[in-house]
Amino acid sequence: MNDFILVGETRKNMRKQFSPSSDEDDSHSDILSSSRSSFQNWWRSAKEFDENGNLKLDYTNLITDLSPRLKVIREMERLALIATDGLDDLRHKLLSYKSGDFWLPTGGIKKEEMEISPIITILLVGFSGAGKSSIINLMYSVLGRSGLIPFTQTSGVSSEYTTMFMEEHNVLRSIRSGFCVYDSRGLDYSQLGESLEGLNNWMVTGIHHHQLCRRPGVEENLTGPIMPSTSRFIRRRVNCAMVVVNIAEIYKALLNGDSKPLESAKELFHSPSMRKSNENPIVIMTHGDKLTVEERIDGRIKICEFLGISETSGTYDIVCLTEHGILAEESDPITAYALTEAIYRALIFSDRTHSPKTNYKDYFSNVLNLIICFIAGIFTYLAHFFSQLADPNKLKRM
Repeated sequence: MNDFILVGETRKNMRKQFSPSSDEDDSHSDILSSSRSSFQNWWRSAKEFDENGNLKLDYTNLITDLSPRLKVIREMERLALIATDGLDDLRHKLLSYKSGDFWLPTGGIKKEEMEISPIITILLVGFSGAGKSSIINLMYSVLGRSGLIPFTQTSGVSSEYTTMFMEEHNVLRSIRSGFCVYDSRGLDYSQLGESLEGLNNWMVTGIHHHQLCRRPGVEENLTGPIMPSTSRFIRRRVNCAMVVVNIAEIYKALLNGDSKPLESAKELFHSPSMRKSNENPIVIMTHGDKLTVEERIDGRIKICEFLGISETSGTYDIVCLTEHGILAEESDPITAYALTEAIYRALIFSDRTHSPKTNYKDYFSNVLNLIICFIAGIFTYLAHFFSQLADPNKLKRM
């Protein structure tokens, strides 16, 4: 008994020794709170705000004078306004979501007549180092309540690391999850054509867990044991693709006169394979914390203008890591809400892409059309042949 008392006293003494005083603790909390606030509300350091973080302009100007810059600021203010109270509500909608929940009647077809897959598949695509794996970890943290546990390795751990296999992630960590998110291998700027060809193959034939992501001229240089890809996993159709871009990399390249990253991002965004899932794919901009406030806003505007998309609708500025180098989860509700809203928007888009079921009548009609086209082709050839036969000179030239 005395031993337990001694241990308890020792722990109390150690806690007193290493714990700061109440004044120091309050001061430390104020510093962290100020740092966290400046990190979350980074846009309020722009020239449109005063030193207290209040807009110098009238709110009426945000309606009548919508310049691209003010649109970005207004969008960030919207997220800040609804993030704290709206995050739990939006998270609950994702937790209870089932494939087809957001489907709306179109063309007079009932929901029972639609071909709705049991699981909606969201694919993250982007160039190497864009932050796709970090986004996955943040999804686990925000939606799966996993805390700060990383579920996938990122290129930040090693500059030579890259995702080799398709990875299916149940970011809700629920057996009833109605959607999954796939992390793909980063595309290569120097092999853009081959990368887009591989992307087109994913969009057309579908993807499955642990599918080997092939890149021309790379696999044969790999060393060490590689787990073979297996087709036993369910192949899933990609319902929605998100484009992840490194805003810091693109903006700094533009400052140095290099427009290749931006042009490559545009070619990826406007590729026919991307448009198969959605006419305007969702864009997630990462690593904005590596830029100044003015550069961050200006970079977002430049990228959106070059891509020909809105600066606000379907575009999200998401920071995966805080200024302390950890996942931005509950400590940054604005980032958490923006990410959750991006997924919510992706599910809405996905439920619009469902096709009607093919019945026997449609099958018979398709077969009949093929037969008619074949017969029409035969008669066209015969007509051309006999027309040539009627003219001996043309027949000789044949």
